[in-house]
Amino acid sequence: MTEPHYDRRGDGPVLLVVPGGAGHPMGLGPMTDVLAERFTVVTYDPLGLAHGRLGEPVADQRVEEWSDGACRVLEEVLDDGESAYVVGFSSGAIAALDLLARRPERLRHVVAHEPPCVGVLPDGARHRAMFREVYDTYRAAGPRAAAARLGAGLTGQEPGETVSGRPLSREEELADPMALFLAHVVRDFTSYAPDPAALATLSDRLTLAAGSDSRGQLLHRTAEFIAGRTGADFAEFPGGHVGAGEHPVAFAERLVATLATRDAEGRARTA
Repeated sequence: MTEPHYDRRGDGPVLLVVPGGAGHPMGLGPMTDVLAERFTVVTYDPLGLAHGRLGEPVADQRVEEWSDGACRVLEEVLDDGESAYVVGFSSGAIAALDLLARRPERLRHVVAHEPPCVGVLPDGARHRAMFREVYDTYRAAGPRAAAARLGAGLTGQEPGETVSGRPLSREEELADPMALFLAHVVRDFTSYAPDPAALATLSDRLTLAAGSDSRGQLLHRTAEFIAGRTGADFAEFPGGHVGAGEHPVAFAERLVATLATRDAEGRARTA
């Protein structure tokens, strides 16, 4: 078992950030700059891609491996009796849901932003098949073609003509975080089925989130559906699926306000 990779900055309550994609935290720096003024921000890097392991071999990833790694990070950074906030993005949001369902002991509140666990939907089989097509497209024609297929699927459009491309070499794939996501993350993570019964018992510690620009799209619908199924709160955040990178300050401020509101509600329930 390898040691978990993470960065720690700021001061205050611990906020664990679980990136999306293949877990590389690229693009999240401006948001964590803002959050570090209020929190001890711990950014988890499941594959160590930002810690010198980009280019090394990568196996197919499992949701439970990411959430177990996140739990080990929290064990390292939390003092006795402390609990942590968690925010997860996309594939990282799926890991955050699994972490809450299986290892809730040290968690104060979890915000899961647009988790693509589409199998929960009534028409989930069709959407899971779309993600398998994304993987097959990547293997046949490379990341640009797969990204085009993914974009069409997320926005509810019919696939257009296949974008021309070629499969990547092994060396090219290992050097590209997006390619690693398509090769080793997308199939297993989008097939993950969260445990609604377990999450329902913890719904006061869970907020499902989606971008305001994602309204009408697949992952906005998925987040709303999980919230309704579990009794958790639902919140809209600035931007779309990558709103944390598009609007880092506004996104951070919305996250701070969401956590503060949930804390206040929790204190009211306790009282």
